[in-house]
Formats: sequence, structure tokens, C-alpha cells
Amino acid sequence: MARPKKDPPPGIDELKELLRGSGLRATRPRIAVLQCLHDATVPKSHGDLVEELAREGYDRATIYRNLTDLAESGIVARTDLGDHVWRFSLEKSASGARHEGHHPHFVCSDCGTIACLSGISLAVKGDVASVPKSVGKLAVEVQLRGLCDACAS
Repeated sequence: MARPKKDPPPGIDELKELLRGSGLRATRPRIAVLQCLHDATVPKSHGDLVEELAREGYDRATIYRNLTDLAESGIVARTDLGDHVWRFSLEKSASGARHEGHHPHFVCSDCGTIACLSGISLAVKGDVASVPKSVGKLAVEVQLRGLCDACAS
């Protein structure tokens, strides 16, 4: 599957502004987490980030607390792809604009490969009266399962 295009890497000052604009202090661990998520092409789990950031001296608890703060502030999105593991991705860009936002994910049912389907938009059609009004206000998570190209061949 094609990799989504990424924005150019954000500068430290841009990340600090993003954090401060969301009411958070701009600490080194938060900036490191945001840089990792910006560079990612798929959502990252807490474990993935611990692996990447351990060499910089950040421990599991620090990364977990920062992920929680970033998710609560709306800077990152938290997604469960059905395996009870939270994965995180940028919700806002360093400029503060909404990033890709909520989008579907593809999960290979054989090898577990995850792909962001950011170019796909979904809409509720049909009898919208039967859809609870709160659906538009909450995050709706959609995931597609099947075999990736490598496993299908």
C-alpha cells in the first residue's frame, strides 16, 4: 500500500506553540513524543514509543503520562484497532490545524500490518433519523480487516 505523504518535520518552536496553545507545558518528553508521532506513517502504541524513546532516556511511565495528556488535550488521537492496544497518531499538526483527523484503518488479519486510510472519507447515508445525534459529536472509529497484498499473494 502507498505510504501517505508527510508534512515537513516540525521545528521545536512550532511544537512548543502547539503544546502551549493546547494548555500544556512544552516539556522535552512531550516534544519527543510529538516528533515520533509526526514521523510515523501508522499509529504507534505505547510500547512502540517506549522502544524508540528509551535510548533518549525516557521511561515507560513518563511516555504514558505524556500520551494521556496529549490525547486529553486533543493533540493526538487514541485508537483501539480491536486488539485492546491503544495506538496514537497526531490529531493536530504543529501549526495547530487539524491533521488527518479521524480516518479508517486497514488491519491485515494474517500478519497484523496496519495501514492508515487517510484518503478515504465515510459518510452516514440513508435514514439519518435512526442514527443517534451524538454520533456526529463523538469520534467514530472504522477499521477494515482482510489480507494485505503480501499475505494475499
